[in-house]
Amino acid sequence: MKTKLRRYIVSNLIAMTGLSCYLLADTFFISVAQGANGITALNLALPVYGLMFAIGSMIGVGSATRYSLSRAVGWGDEDRYFSGSALGALAASVPFVLLGLFATDGVLLLLGADATILAVGRSYLRIALCCAPFFMLNYTCTAFVRNDGAPTIAMAATLTSGLFNILFDYIFMFPMGMGMVGAALATGLSPLVSMGICLVHYLSPKNNVRFVWAVPSLRRLAASCSLGVAAFVGEISGAVTTLVFNFLLLNLGGNVTVAAYGVIANVALVATALFNGVSQGLQPLASAAHGAANREEEAWLLRRCLQIAAALAVVLVAVVLLLAEPLVAVFNSEGSAQLAAYAVPGIRLYFLGFLLACFNIVRAGYFGAVGMGRESAVIALSRGVVSIVLFAVLLAALWGVTGVWLAFPVSEGFTLLISARMGRKS
Repeated sequence: MKTKLRRYIVSNLIAMTGLSCYLLADTFFISVAQGANGITALNLALPVYGLMFAIGSMIGVGSATRYSLSRAVGWGDEDRYFSGSALGALAASVPFVLLGLFATDGVLLLLGADATILAVGRSYLRIALCCAPFFMLNYTCTAFVRNDGAPTIAMAATLTSGLFNILFDYIFMFPMGMGMVGAALATGLSPLVSMGICLVHYLSPKNNVRFVWAVPSLRRLAASCSLGVAAFVGEISGAVTTLVFNFLLLNLGGNVTVAAYGVIANVALVATALFNGVSQGLQPLASAAHGAANREEEAWLLRRCLQIAAALAVVLVAVVLLLAEPLVAVFNSEGSAQLAAYAVPGIRLYFLGFLLACFNIVRAGYFGAVGMGRESAVIALSRGVVSIVLFAVLLAALWGVTGVWLAFPVSEGFTLLISARMGRKS
């Protein structure tokens, strides 16, 4: 079991980190090409990405978890989950495509863009919205490959798509001179690479996943989504946090504070990806142990993953505290002293929250994996939506920009009290 857990966690850590690194590459290349205004436009678009990713992950991860439970328990309907997930993801992507075709400016204005940012970000957001089917379907493809016993292929798919994105970010933006359009195209096309790699498993003799040509069951899809709530909130939390922080920071300091938060948020994506990697590595094994009624193995898996997450958090926070200035400088191509003055202390305060978030993310994933959807949803909703918004508004009113940075660690501490109580009860 130790070897299997290590294989699942390592492959998911690498995959999730690779996925987040391509967003960091976006931020870096955009900062070089467009400066602080480009970072601000990207950060205003992040909530849209977050919503697409959240819906796609809820459908994909939830359906794949149901698939694993069905195989372990012997429900006999596992072949229905993949097709239902794929068709559900495609249907859910249609509103995003329509917004991209007909209402891009309205979306950006709603997110807080002024005329300057609108001109920079319009084409970027339009392409991102039109690529929603690729983003959302990719979650289904990778989640089922991982839960079908091929985590290494899922890892390779995610890493390859990330490398494609980084490479073509550079090619499209600089040699081809496409600017923000190039950045959006590289990001939007990268899920196609991932899905292509996943075909290696789906076409192999080891594949157990079947696509069933039948009218999808909304009831089955809803049941699947109930186990994907943790994944949904894990993704949407970043979108909600970014949206609320953007509006608060625009009022407190204007575009430059949003640019500073853009740097912090994109570095934080890598940190969140690490803990999501541990959580997703735990899920297939916890589902199998739960299906076999092996409570001792369930408890060991949770305890071990919490230990791994805590160790990662300590190392991560120590690195950020020591290297805050050079980290910010990488994305501050214009050498803005004002941006650095906000971002350097901000990233140090913000990252303290990961000392607590690591436990909340792993527990939420575990509860979802063993069919405790309500507990998973409570933890995920607290840390991702409710407490972070309340504390951001409250602390911003008390301490301004510093209060905004402190909202994340305070909300994670509040959620930890809830998740620890639920952990004792379970």
